[in-house]
Amino acid sequence: MTQALDQLSAVLLFSAMGVYALAFIAFTLDLARRSARVGDTVVSGAERVAAARSGAANGYVTTKERSTATIGRSDGATRESVSLRIGVVLAIIGWVLHLVATVLRGVAGGRVPWANMYEFSMTGTLIIMGVFLVALVRRDLRFLGAIVTGLVLIMLGITTVGFRVDVVPLPPALQSYWLVIHVMVAILGTAFFTLGAAISVVQLLQTRREAGAAPVKFRLPGAIPGPVALENTAYRVIVVGFVFWTFTLIAGAIWAEHAWGRYWGWDTKEVWTFIIWVIFAGYIHARATKGWRGSRSAWLAIIGFAAVMFNFGVVNVFFKGLHAYSGL
Repeated sequence: MTQALDQLSAVLLFSAMGVYALAFIAFTLDLARRSARVGDTVVSGAERVAAARSGAANGYVTTKERSTATIGRSDGATRESVSLRIGVVLAIIGWVLHLVATVLRGVAGGRVPWANMYEFSMTGTLIIMGVFLVALVRRDLRFLGAIVTGLVLIMLGITTVGFRVDVVPLPPALQSYWLVIHVMVAILGTAFFTLGAAISVVQLLQTRREAGAAPVKFRLPGAIPGPVALENTAYRVIVVGFVFWTFTLIAGAIWAEHAWGRYWGWDTKEVWTFIIWVIFAGYIHARATKGWRGSRSAWLAIIGFAAVMFNFGVVNVFFKGLHAYSGL
């Protein structure tokens, strides 16, 4: 029964990856079509007027306002809107398949599905996509669809090829309720850092676009918010991630005391978790310093995300220590 559930989980995960790939294509086609349109500035202006009238902050428009703004556009604009909506629908379908695959993996193991690298990757990418989809309710961040789905696809590809392991019992040190609390909070922090880094990447591209430094053949659609709005949104998202990561650090120390009799032992995983915390603490502090706003703070957010990925993909696999629970 366990093996059958695990195999079904793997099939559903591959199906989710296929749907995510289609969503990525739809999001990319929408960006390409909008970038090529000469009337981008007109569309952007209309949307920003709608946002101003409704009181939307920082130049963003809600999903309802954007849908209203598309009424009466040309056929090309309608097709572009359809591509965007198809991308969102496909992303939701892929996420549902992804969710079922993750739950089945947990049922097969009789525990939470994040006890090794394979399961952590499954759950982590699920939460990343989930945070993105939930964020769409508050902000129109659909222009991030290609980045987020592309990143999730790459991570799932690496997971299925390099991290796939059979269901095995938990080692003694992981047989604790702290496995549920500590790791889930770390996953949530990682998801918000990922979204913040994606927004920061677009912020850098928009900064180059407004400065006229971007190549002529590569233009972001004018409907995407400006660098200041993107920076403010990235900051809010990263602050949420920082709160989760702070709790991750604290919960990890408490769990370490329960498992090994000490709160801190300079284990490689502990050190890198603290390094990530310091980087994002520096990012938050830098935002309070006028000279470190703009592109500098965006690069700091991206560096912090790179440290998170290094901690996950390199430290967990190649470094030895008390946290060597990758299952590989």
